[in-house]
Amino acid sequence: MKVIIPVAGVGTRLRPHTYTIPKVLINIAGKPIISYIVDKLKHIPNVEFIFILGYLGDKIEEFLENNYKDQVFHYIYQKERLGLGHAIYQANIQMEENDETLIVLGDTIFDTDYDFLNNKNSVLGVKKVSNPKRFGVAIVENNIITKLVEKPVDFVSDLALVGIYFIKQWRTLETALSHIIDNNIKTKDEFQLTDALQYMIESGETFNTHNIDGWYDCGKPETVISTTKILLDKNSVINGGTNTVFIEPCYIPASAKISDSIIGPYVSLGENVVIHSSILKNSLVDCKAELYNVNLDNSLIGANCVVKGKPISLNIGDSSEVIY
Repeated sequence: MKVIIPVAGVGTRLRPHTYTIPKVLINIAGKPIISYIVDKLKHIPNVEFIFILGYLGDKIEEFLENNYKDQVFHYIYQKERLGLGHAIYQANIQMEENDETLIVLGDTIFDTDYDFLNNKNSVLGVKKVSNPKRFGVAIVENNIITKLVEKPVDFVSDLALVGIYFIKQWRTLETALSHIIDNNIKTKDEFQLTDALQYMIESGETFNTHNIDGWYDCGKPETVISTTKILLDKNSVINGGTNTVFIEPCYIPASAKISDSIIGPYVSLGENVVIHSSILKNSLVDCKAELYNVNLDNSLIGANCVVKGKPISLNIGDSSEVIY
């Protein structure tokens, strides 16, 4: 099994944090986004991971090599960002034509058991959404996809493609990607994976759907915070502090130094964070940040930041200093 994970994006919606780290390395409830994906898939027999890298790709490569010694990783750099279809096509140099292929988007956390990998047909992960105009959607009859439409203007389906694609044979997808790239077939001025999948359907490929209940976006500050809340509800870890009240759920590592504070609910801390005389809720604080005499809600604090004073809500990147 080959697993392709495209992580070449710049992450503009998560600036200023993504000026210094790729968004897939942002820590949520105890570990980076990319670890949630790899940890779910690393037990697949004979699995090989192919990462499509770009912006700050060296940091992703370094993290994976340092934390997953027993996994097989391949790294391919996408020199031009020409769309998701183009990104996936870059994996061709690592693929055999009969490879079963799983594509998982790297900026989303999924709660699924991947049992559809035993399906006889190719499978696309879907979920009903209230605003299908924002997504590629699938038109389905008897659990067989008859058509895919990328960000439809008019309503055709509310089954959104969530970012999980299982292809029985790489050759069929490679042929479809070649077709749209060679013929300059673009949607929204990009080579879309959805267009290649639609070409596969028109060429006779059978796709089933698999409903993905847990689909957690990590692309914007507000969705990072909302996703953190969901994950903390599933796993609250509190290692204590001095003269401090913790309101669950939270993720508090043993290395954090917390004193004279009220922490929670829904607070996720990185390693070696220092917090003193503060009130903090609904927030993420990355590694080695220091907070003194603050009252924070719905905030993202980058690594190595120092915040002193009484701000109400912050979104500051790595190595910032705020004194109020």
